[in-house]
Order: sequence, then structure tokens, then C-alpha cells
Amino acid sequence: MTVLVTGSSGHLGEALMRTLRADRRDAIGLDVLPSPFTDVVGSIADRGLVKRAMNGVRAVLHTATLHKPHVGTHGRDAFVETNVLGALILLEEAARVGVESFVMTSTTSAFGDALRPPPGEPAAWIDEEVAPVPKNIYGVTKTAAEDLCRLFWRNERLPCIVLRTSRFFPEPDDDPQARAAFTSDNLKVNEFLYRRVAIEDVVDAHLVAAERAPAIGFGLYVISATTPFQREDAARLRDDAASVARERVPGWQDEYARRGWRMAASIDRVYDNALARRELGWRPKWDVEAVVARLRETGDIRGPLAKAIGEKGYHAEPFEGRPYPA
Repeated sequence: MTVLVTGSSGHLGEALMRTLRADRRDAIGLDVLPSPFTDVVGSIADRGLVKRAMNGVRAVLHTATLHKPHVGTHGRDAFVETNVLGALILLEEAARVGVESFVMTSTTSAFGDALRPPPGEPAAWIDEEVAPVPKNIYGVTKTAAEDLCRLFWRNERLPCIVLRTSRFFPEPDDDPQARAAFTSDNLKVNEFLYRRVAIEDVVDAHLVAAERAPAIGFGLYVISATTPFQREDAARLRDDAASVARERVPGWQDEYARRGWRMAASIDRVYDNALARRELGWRPKWDVEAVVARLRETGDIRGPLAKAIGEKGYHAEPFEGRPYPA
């Protein structure tokens, strides 16, 4: 079965292409940027190019997108062209040739302002029942593309799975306060408690979704590391996250102390992946305990796949004093 991977020069796209090639599966990479993992160079908004690339394809893994860090450098029309028109063209051409499964990479950023409870309120428990409140053009265009996937299952019977992935990028955080308060690895390991996922598990979620799509039809799932927290922890997480972590997660304190790391004082949201585990049969391997164990053993929070890909960044030009423009 030939798989088309859009965004194949990007972080997730490359991870998927590396994995598919290692498994000796037929895969075609499509991206606007050339790379060793891109076979077709061009835009997903170019219908002729997409039509040619779709020939013989049975599954689409659609990761190509303009990201949140592009909000400061790209106009809204560029977001609509790539994230909405590009998704529409891919869906139309996939339906035309009878693709068996279409998996779209979305983002937990689509939840927008629903992720930030007011001061004094418990941490937001984020699952598929939470309604998105997009706060920028990135969120708006991603939720629009999600709706297109639902429409194509409803009207064209194209099996579509949408995966709202949490953070897996290796680049520095875009919040200057977070960068000032924690080292990069300290911050990332903290996030495995509530808002981060390993690239290996994201790849696995996409491959499992492609297999399950024909049986499910349409599904939308939160893809994040399995949290050790429970819903009843939500109020305490806002006030004293470290004490909750000490109760729920064994083994991190000695390693943190050895490195001079700190646990987050407050956590404002928790991503719950229970539905993806239940309906997709997805089995993420890298929760915070596993990541701390790998850190203790290897001195690195990354696995071989993440190391092979490295950091890509989102812009060709640097921005003085910060990783992304405002």
C-alpha cells in the first residue's frame, strides 16, 4: 500500500518517512522544501501537483501546515491557502482515487482559549468533549480543516482520522518567561506530565490511525503522553503542582535534584488521551516516568528518532533574543 506523506521535509513528516522506509513500505514524500525525504517538491495548494502525487496512493498522512510560529511572519491568506485550501485539495483528490484512509495532523492549539482557565479556577481537563475557542488564524484554519475531514467522511465516505497532537517539537519554548525559568530539557520533561508527547508515539498514532480509519469512518483524538494525573487533581494542580507530582509520579525527584531542576509550580491544563487509547488501540510508550528513566540511563530525554531528525526551526532567519517573532 503506497502512503503519501505531506510535509515530508518537516519534523513529523521526516519522522514518518524514516519509519515507513525503515519498514520497507512504499511512501511518497511531498513538501514545498526539498529534502532527502521529499520525492515531490511543491505546494499542497497546487491541484495538478497533488493529483499527480496521488496516483496509486491508498493512504494519506497529512502533516503539512503553517504552524503557530508562522503567525508573526505569514499573512492570514497564506494560512488559509495552506491549511484550508491545501487540505481541501488533498481531500478531493484522495476521494477521487478511492484512498482508503486519510489521517490529518491537527494540534491541541486548536483548543485556544479553552486551555486557559481564569485565575483561581482548576486546571482545564482537555479531552475531545472540550469545544475549541481558536485565538489566532492558526487555530481557525486547523479547526476548519478538521471540519473538512468530517465533511468528506459524511458526504464522500472517505475514512478520515484527525489527530490533535500536543507538543513534540525540540525547539525552544515560545514563552520567554518559561525559557527564563527552566532549562529546555527541564521544561520539556515537566510537560510530559500534561502537554507533551514523544515523536515516536506521534508516529505510531498516525500509523495506527491509518490502519483503523476504514473501520472507524471519522474520529478526532487528542494525542499526548499519558498523564499520571486524575480529574480530581485539577484544583491542586493550579496551586501546587509539585506536591501532586510527588504523589502521582515515582522516581523523578532524585534525578531532578541531581540536575538542579525544578518541577512546575502550577499547571493550567491537562491533555487526556484516553479516547485515543480506547478507540484507536494506540499504546504510547513514553510517559514522564519512561522519559525520566531514559534521562537517567542515557543523559538525554530524546530517543534515536528524535536525535536523527534534530532541530529544524520554523524560519530561515534568526530573531534577536527569541526563537520566533511575536
